[in-house]
Amino acid sequence: MLARMTSEPEQQIGVGTPDAFQRLWTPHRMAYIQGENKPTGPGAGDGCPFCSIPEKSDEDGLILARGRHVYAVLNLYPYNGGHLMVVPFRHVADYTELDADETVELAEFTKAAMVALRTASGAHGFNIGMNQGATAGAGIAAHLHQHVVPRWGGDTNFMPVVGHTKVLPQLLADTRRMIADAWPRP
Repeated sequence: MLARMTSEPEQQIGVGTPDAFQRLWTPHRMAYIQGENKPTGPGAGDGCPFCSIPEKSDEDGLILARGRHVYAVLNLYPYNGGHLMVVPFRHVADYTELDADETVELAEFTKAAMVALRTASGAHGFNIGMNQGATAGAGIAAHLHQHVVPRWGGDTNFMPVVGHTKVLPQLLADTRRMIADAWPRP
């Protein structure tokens, strides 16, 4: 049975003075904050998640599509629903380390991701990019990955701007299935 909804702040005895702020609890984010699944070093054998993901089934690894040189995978900590990454199988840190075939396939997968996201979710636009190095914001700097973030008109509201909280309306497994089904086939 659903709890009664109210617009009045709920007072919780013993937790301090009520302050009129409503809070959305996102305990799953603690894994990201604490660095769960972060590599212990720069090598492929140092616990790199981008090296271990391809060993899993597509469903378990949240893989959308696999190529010869790269694969597309959902981001576990998405900025928007459908936020995915294109990742080379080879463990390289810098864009300049890709060979010609890897570079071409990374670009082709990025284009395919845009088509799939437009088909599956009607994305209006995209943020596409790479953070090269930890100082540039790369969460996993040792393994190159390109972000493809779908955007919609009005998708930024008070939640991320003021509350620093993103509300995602769909489970990752459901998002993976929807985008994988829409992925263009050669």
